Amino acid sequence: MAEGRIIYNPSKLVMNMFYRKMNADSRNELQGRKYEAVGLFQTTVAGVLYYADRVFKTSNVYPVEINGSCPQHITTLAFFGDTSAVETAMKAIIHEEQSRKNRMI
Repeated sequence: MAEGRIIYNPSKLVMNMFYRKMNADSRNELQGRKYEAVGLFQTTVAGVLYYADRVFKTSNVYPVEINGSCPQHITTLAFFGDTSAVETAMKAIIHEEQSRKNRMI
């Protein structure tokens, strides 16, 4: 299961929700900054780690694991940046995920 969404111009309320769901290092890195967009991609733990590395190396975004209530199975990757960088990163992830699924069929 993989699902992606983009939040454009995240509100302070939504950013506070993100801060509660991330580790202290990520929270310290992000607080006080304004981001144009946040990409959200829900997948497996392995997928989060793989795609976090991928978007960090190929896009001008800051990836963060968002901790949910069931982190051992499904988790969410959030990546923060300007609109074009987040959109580019999301398109790359979705394209790669679809290609991976097509190879499995």
